[in-house]
Amino acid sequence: MSVAKISKQQERTVKLERRLRDEVVIVTGASSGIGAETAREFARHGAQVVLAARRVSELQAQVAAITSIGQRAIAIPTDLRESEQVKRLVAQTREQFGRVDVLVNNAGIGSLRSFVSLNEEEIEEMLDVNLRGALLATHAVLPGMIERRHGAIISVASLAGIVPISPMYSATKFGLRGFALSLRREVVKKGIAVSVVSPGYIRTSMSAGSRFPMPGPEVVARTIVDLTVRPRREVIVPVYYNPLVGIAQAFPSLIDFAMSRVRF
Repeated sequence: MSVAKISKQQERTVKLERRLRDEVVIVTGASSGIGAETAREFARHGAQVVLAARRVSELQAQVAAITSIGQRAIAIPTDLRESEQVKRLVAQTREQFGRVDVLVNNAGIGSLRSFVSLNEEEIEEMLDVNLRGALLATHAVLPGMIERRHGAIISVASLAGIVPISPMYSATKFGLRGFALSLRREVVKKGIAVSVVSPGYIRTSMSAGSRFPMPGPEVVARTIVDLTVRPRREVIVPVYYNPLVGIAQAFPSLIDFAMSRVRF
């Protein structure tokens, strides 16, 4: 490893520790995958992390792994489909730590099944988890952030929210991107940073069984944490998906043709 690379990594660590030391971070969907890795990455740099998810045992296991090495984290089991539980998540975080500095809207579920094969309950669940829950969590943390003129809201969308892939999943991710990008304009002068992370294929339980090679969730987690130091409108990860987005936006009929022949 070169001296320059070591210096760059050390510089990143110093910046993140200065920014995140004792900051209070909520990560939704934190029981596995991108959410769990993001919680660990925030904790490594001194943040106090609140992990939220439905799967209680998995959530507690993630917290135990973080606290066992001297980092700080608590679990608040939360079902984002229930508005009262979302309010409780934010209220309990404030009771425990006094504030919320960073919210990571990561919770998400997906399916590549045809839209017509989904039942009404499945449609409502995807809307509630992927979109409505993120809106409610953001709505709950914003007043405190605005009052203190300090905060960051980072939403994990998807490449499927830029390039249509699956009707239901893409609908929720297009919606999340639209919400976050427009909210950014609304609160930018109030001291709140709003960013979107749009991952392509990442090795998680959601992509299990896919034949495509893909990186692990750590590439997304590092991007999310870095956005607290250098906020940006939107970041596509991994970066090699950027040309695909450009092609899809310039030649949508070409992507339509290609996607009609893909078998996942």
